[in-house]
Amino acid sequence: MTIPDVQSILLPLLKLTSDQKEHSYREAIEHLANCFSLTDSDRNQLLPSGRSSIFDNRDRWAQKRLKHARLIESTRRGYFKITKRGLNILKNDLQKIDHKLLRQFPEYLEFIKSVQHNDENSNVDISTDLEKSPYVALEDSYQTMRRILMQNLLNKVKQNTPNFFEKMVVELLVKIGYGGSITDAAKAIGKSGDEGIDGVIKEDIFGLDTNYVQAKKWDSVVGRPELHKFAGALQGQRSKKGIFITIGTFSKDAIEYISKIDSRIVLIDGNRLTGLMIDNNVGVSILKNYEIKKIDSDYFTDEDVISHLSVKEFYYLKIVVLLSLKSNSRLHHYSSLSKIMLNTLL
Repeated sequence: MTIPDVQSILLPLLKLTSDQKEHSYREAIEHLANCFSLTDSDRNQLLPSGRSSIFDNRDRWAQKRLKHARLIESTRRGYFKITKRGLNILKNDLQKIDHKLLRQFPEYLEFIKSVQHNDENSNVDISTDLEKSPYVALEDSYQTMRRILMQNLLNKVKQNTPNFFEKMVVELLVKIGYGGSITDAAKAIGKSGDEGIDGVIKEDIFGLDTNYVQAKKWDSVVGRPELHKFAGALQGQRSKKGIFITIGTFSKDAIEYISKIDSRIVLIDGNRLTGLMIDNNVGVSILKNYEIKKIDSDYFTDEDVISHLSVKEFYYLKIVVLLSLKSNSRLHHYSSLSKIMLNTLL
C-alpha cells in the first residue's frame, strides 16, 4: 500500500473525531494506519533524515492543517477533539478535504499569509502542496543540495593531483578518528606508485588496533581481482581490517566478494568519499545554518507534576530528596520542580 499524502489523511482524521470525544495523537496514528491498510514495512519507512517515519510525519501535519482551519482543537498535550465547525463540515457528506476547502476558513488563510509574510522573497505558496510537510520539503531540498555538492566535490577531487589526493585522504581519516595526528597518519601511509596510497594506520590514538588502507585515485570500476589482492595484502600486513578507497565505483562482484570473506573490509567509493568529506568538513565550508524550532509544551503547562507520578515514582523521589538533605548536598537544579518536590514530599 502506498503511504497516503497529507491531503488524503485529512478527511479520515476528521471523521475519527466525529464522536466528539477526546483522541490522542497515538490513537489517530493507529486508526489511520488501519484505514489505509498500511503494513509494518509501510509504517517503518523513514524520512531522509532517518529521525521519524514518513506516515507519522504526515499524520502530524494533517492534524496541524485541521487545527489551523479550526476543524479540530487541542484539549491538552497530545490530545485533540473536533470543533463545531468540524462537525458542520462533516454534515456535508464530503468525499475529500482539500486545499480549496481549507481556504474558505479565515484562520487558515491567515496562517498561510503569515508564513508568506515572513518569507517575502518566496514565490511559493506553501499551502498548494498538501502532499509534503514543510519539514519534508526542507529535508528534500537539503538532500538535493547535498547531492549536488557531492558531485561538485567529486569533480574537484578528480581534477587534482595524486599528491593532493594523498593529503586529502590522510586528513579525512584523521578527522574521522583514525591515525592519531595528521603527522602520525602521514608517516604510516605512503605512496603506492599507482596514483594511490597504502599503509597501516592506527584505529585510535592509542594504536590498540590497526587498519590496512588503500586509496586509489582511479576514476573507474574497481573489480573483484583488485579486492582479492587487497584481502591478501591484509594478511601480509598482519591486519584483520581494511579500508579501500576509490573515486570510482565498485563492481557488484567485488561487493559480493567482500561480504563472503572473513576479513572486515570497508569499501568507500566516490559518492561515499565525498559524503564523508562533507560530514567531516574536509574541502567544504559552512554557508549558512538553520535552526528548526518547535513549541515547548511544558513551558505553557501549569500542572502539579507530582500528582502525575505513580506510587513507586513518588516514594523513589521522596527517598532521593531525603538523602540529599541528609547529606547536606544541594539539589543541582533548585527549580520550580524541586520546590514542588520539597513542599509535597516533606
